[in-house]
Amino acid sequence: MDTRIALIGIIVENTEAVEELNRLLHEYGGYIIGRMGIPYRERKVNIISVAVDAPQDVVSALSGKIGRLRGITAKTVYSKVKG
Repeated sequence: MDTRIALIGIIVENTEAVEELNRLLHEYGGYIIGRMGIPYRERKVNIISVAVDAPQDVVSALSGKIGRLRGITAKTVYSKVKG
């Protein structure tokens, strides 16, 4: 199974959706390499980067599910490295 390294950038504007976001990240936890969160208090948002190594369809599914959460935006960048 080929996997891709990807970075999912997440902006959280609605803190009420954080519980569902964390549930999704936990569900896909086996693919997560690392995660970094930055609270930007002045603008009342949270910025999260999640590095993953997973099949492209898994990365797309996770990013899509995150992006459908109300008040959360997600974009994905893929590496050219395949494994």
